[in-house]
Amino acid sequence: MKRAARMDGVAGFGIDQVADAVVGADVLRLENLDTDLPLPPEAVAVTRAELASPVSNSWLPFTGDLGLRAAVSDHIAARHGHVYDPRREIVITCGGCEAVLDILLATIDPGDEVVLTDPIYAGLVNRVRLAGGVPVFAPLVVRDGEWSLDRDALAAAVSERTVALLLMSPSMPSGCVLSRQDWAEVARLCTEHDLFLLYDAAMEALVFDGREPCGPLEHAGMAERTVIAGSMSKAYRMIGWRVGWIAGPAPVVSDAGWVHVYNTTGAVSVARRAAEAVLRGPQAHVAECVAELQARRDAIIAALPGWRIVRPAGGWSLLVETDRPAEWFLERGVAATPMTGWGADVAARHVRFVFSAEPVERLESLSARLA
Repeated sequence: MKRAARMDGVAGFGIDQVADAVVGADVLRLENLDTDLPLPPEAVAVTRAELASPVSNSWLPFTGDLGLRAAVSDHIAARHGHVYDPRREIVITCGGCEAVLDILLATIDPGDEVVLTDPIYAGLVNRVRLAGGVPVFAPLVVRDGEWSLDRDALAAAVSERTVALLLMSPSMPSGCVLSRQDWAEVARLCTEHDLFLLYDAAMEALVFDGREPCGPLEHAGMAERTVIAGSMSKAYRMIGWRVGWIAGPAPVVSDAGWVHVYNTTGAVSVARRAAEAVLRGPQAHVAECVAELQARRDAIIAALPGWRIVRPAGGWSLLVETDRPAEWFLERGVAATPMTGWGADVAARHVRFVFSAEPVERLESLSARLA
């Protein structure tokens, strides 16, 4: 059977293979993004209450309930100071990664280049390929023990074939957080080269060490050049609900919305109701989870002195530079993910530890397991 050219270079994750190899309960599950952090209080209650409602068994509206779209608009306005029209500039999707693919399919032609950082989430890299685009990587650098955007490398990655930058902050899997000066350089590149920014905002609330939130929409001209892919899966831990969104200029959101409709029809109705309730509800639980994630990060670093670990500034994973394969870690009761395919040369030198599903007390056992 014919194989589509777009599948060239598209490879599977190492995550599921590592998870399948886990035997026994005494293995630290650091290989995937499941979480033991508590759900928002409204998530389960509203889902249960709405199960029997007729509107929870409806196809409509394909692009998401207006109430949820308005809640997303308010959520973005509170964080970024920009108000999106819920009717024309927001579409609800089946998670944030569907939003990314919808945007790419609506904007990328075969051969168009999209610049990402190295390392970066393999799911973003391969969605660029599935859309017919060519991923180009700008390597991150380490400054003061943390990952940092190399602005010169980012500028050098832009060519006459570049149409977009695809960035996360905090970035997965590195935990790199872009500074206000970094976003200013992104804005300069987008303006000078007539690019658009696909901003994966899934992790943006999960920043550590009291960092001041900042983002691309602070900079002049970027509201017209930015398309946001958002999600309930990270800051709100609602992984299984599969609710995300697209927010941006009306023309591209309209096109991406049609991609969404013809790909998935609509996000699950009852999940959309829960998402709206959570976005409208108290937000203190987000800060509580950030504090717990930061404590877990610190526990891993303290347990492994002498290991080449780059401290993440946010998110819920970190990278360890090592030539040891994932199998070596698993033999010692640590399930970790190889980073082959999660960027280029920088990613390939690392394995990933995810700290969203293991408490501090178990993470402290790393020192004995990996002695």
